[in-house]
Amino acid sequence: MSLKQQIDNDIKAAMLAKNKEELTALRSVKSLILLAETDKGATGEISADVENKLLMKAAKQRKESAEIFQKEGRTDLAQKELLELEIISRYLPKQLSEEEVSAELKKIIEQVGAKGPQDMGKVMGTATKQLAGKADGKMISELVKKLLAS
Repeated sequence: MSLKQQIDNDIKAAMLAKNKEELTALRSVKSLILLAETDKGATGEISADVENKLLMKAAKQRKESAEIFQKEGRTDLAQKELLELEIISRYLPKQLSEEEVSAELKKIIEQVGAKGPQDMGKVMGTATKQLAGKADGKMISELVKKLLAS
């Protein structure tokens, strides 16, 4: 079952359950998918890779918005964003832990022959491709800096 079909089914279930918060989050994800499918030059179908990128982007937006709302003292809005993040996260592939990402990065550093901080670009290029959808780019960047500095 494609992501779009799964979300359609979940939207129907949320409507029947009268779950407004879940319905809002699911509709926003569906609109992202529909926009990507009808984008200029699109074929009408999007790959699983593109779907993952859309979900990652939506999750990142919710996370950043929640942080901003918490800083501003708007816990009501922060809670709404965190709930939407939780719903979107259900459709994302399982995220790797910091230890797992660190182990992968050590392999990548060895693979590209990185010696120090000046090789960060080489490592990041390979790491972001290999860990796409499995880890947050910010965490990857911080761990690469730490590993190359030592």
